[in-house]
Amino acid sequence: MPEPLPPPSAAAAATPLLLLTRRGCCLCEGLEEKLRQLKLPLELRDVDADPALQARYGLEVPVLLADGRELPRVSPRLTPEALRRWLHDQGVA
Repeated sequence: MPEPLPPPSAAAAATPLLLLTRRGCCLCEGLEEKLRQLKLPLELRDVDADPALQARYGLEVPVLLADGRELPRVSPRLTPEALRRWLHDQGVA
């Protein structure tokens, strides 16, 4: 069993994540729910409400960004704790 991660640092906790999503996207909703369970600062943006985002990402949602940096695609099968580890590996939390 892997060792538990330390709680997020103050700097990591202060860095909001941006989740690009769209209405009716079950993968987006699942990722949002897991991120909220981790109590991380989170902002949502609907790609369909912004023509530039819609043109850039199209159907490729959910997309997660931290400090303007697009993170690699995250598996929708991760548990909240596995998601926390993945974010830690990305240098986010």
